[in-house]
Amino acid sequence: MKLWDKGFSIDKKIELFTVGNDREVDMHIAKYDVIASLAHAKMLTSIGLISEEEMKLVAIGLKDLAIEIEKGTFVIEDSFEDVHSKIEWELTQKCGEVGKKIHTARSRNDQVLVALQLYYKENLSIINQQVKTLFDTLLQLAATHQSKLIPGYTHLQVAMPSSFGLWFSAYAELLIDDVYLLNAVSKIVDQNPLGSAAGYGSSFPIDRAMTTKEMDFSTLKFNVVAAQMSRGKSERSLAAALGSLCNTLARFSMDICLYMSQNFGFVTFPDELTTGSSIMPHKKNPDVFELIRGKCNKIQALQTEMILITNNLPSGYHRDFQLLKENSINAIEDVKTILDIFNFAIQQIIVKDIDLTDEKYQYLFTVDSINNLVTEGMPFREAYQKIGSQVQAGTYKADLGKKHSHMGSIHNLGLEEIRNKFPKS
Repeated sequence: MKLWDKGFSIDKKIELFTVGNDREVDMHIAKYDVIASLAHAKMLTSIGLISEEEMKLVAIGLKDLAIEIEKGTFVIEDSFEDVHSKIEWELTQKCGEVGKKIHTARSRNDQVLVALQLYYKENLSIINQQVKTLFDTLLQLAATHQSKLIPGYTHLQVAMPSSFGLWFSAYAELLIDDVYLLNAVSKIVDQNPLGSAAGYGSSFPIDRAMTTKEMDFSTLKFNVVAAQMSRGKSERSLAAALGSLCNTLARFSMDICLYMSQNFGFVTFPDELTTGSSIMPHKKNPDVFELIRGKCNKIQALQTEMILITNNLPSGYHRDFQLLKENSINAIEDVKTILDIFNFAIQQIIVKDIDLTDEKYQYLFTVDSINNLVTEGMPFREAYQKIGSQVQAGTYKADLGKKHSHMGSIHNLGLEEIRNKFPKS
């Protein structure tokens, strides 16, 4: 069944090309098409295009479909073009003629757009909660290990003293910036587009305020052309926010892979969280974090894809938009999995004791030594040259006892301030 069926068959080769993976991808938005269809049917009833009795049948039919979707027994067979045609067919089978009325005053473009907006809205909320869980985990790890120093690096050269507390809480605070972007996208997709039909509205006296309330959108995308043009814009914004989050997780994963190596040896994980080599029995590979890094880098490329597909398209609907759906949904599903496994794994990190008196760290405290001389009254440039001369001569002796007191430094992490900074909703 095809919603655009006009009584003739399309070439099979063309059909396969134009449908693509819609049937598989649409399983993710089936739930939301049912929600939107129910809201639309209630609105059609309110303006007299569906009777009260017919509405009762539709409500029962859609409820049954929602249960099937939740149980995983709902299937979109090859004979259907997409989820929308399948649901309309099922309603017709269950409810009779009213199933054929359900498409009144809307188009398939309309259906895809509102189902995607509902999907994005709900799943951004889930991702936000997962980020908050990871944020809390990192702050707890920062508090637990705040007194354990590690070398800090610039240009991958030993630079200045850092700490596990500083490291964990740094990534926790970066997650806040990612949430700001996720919240911005949530606001963008929390606008009801239903009623734009094919992009230019309808001559039926539809009540778009009613469907906005029924689907729990915060507001309406008032202009029907703007509603259609939001497709693509929403995906670009979504890709940017997911990319920012994935940048944070990829960099953190890289740190972990680096710090797990024998050359660093700062952290490790239980054997059951790592993999080995088929020929090297000593190997303990951080495959989980390597895959997180790779998946996150792949997701960061999504924004470019969304831009290139939609850039310079004129107003109105174009079939190009179909290509946005699959990778946007896949990215959301991947991010949810990544956040879940990251939080699971990082909770089991084993922080090692690091001997900062080791020769390779002998210059880690040179800046502190300079600052000591400045505190005693020596001009900074002279203090810098004095310590530099000691380094060159091999006579430098580190002072490991210097305390860093300012906010956000090794000995004053500001964990409570960071915790309070996390957006409340």
